[in-house]
Amino acid sequence: MLILTCPYCGVKAEETELSPGGEAHLKRIGPDGTAADFEAYLFARKNIKGVHFERWRHAYGCGKWFLAARDTHTMQVYGTYKAQTAHATDEIVANARQARPEWVPDWPQASEAVVG
Repeated sequence: MLILTCPYCGVKAEETELSPGGEAHLKRIGPDGTAADFEAYLFARKNIKGVHFERWRHAYGCGKWFLAARDTHTMQVYGTYKAQTAHATDEIVANARQARPEWVPDWPQASEAVVG
């Protein structure tokens, strides 16, 4: 059974108390987007075997949406964080890299950020 800790209320909830919301960190397409962009937003998902970021709602608790990082192959949970966060925390990234050293985040890390 998948157990996730809600970062808002701190409750460790079983998946039966939660509602899944699909892949996290999707970039919404605005009015200037093409039909192909909008189609990709609606239907294209990574669906990987390994480290994955998902949206969850604490349906039978505080009712808030949050994000979770977990391994789709082993069901190991690396951590949860608030939905307003742009990317997983450094601690969650470290947990994922410890379990899967070959995994690399697909967003710029602080050390890779371009300043200017």
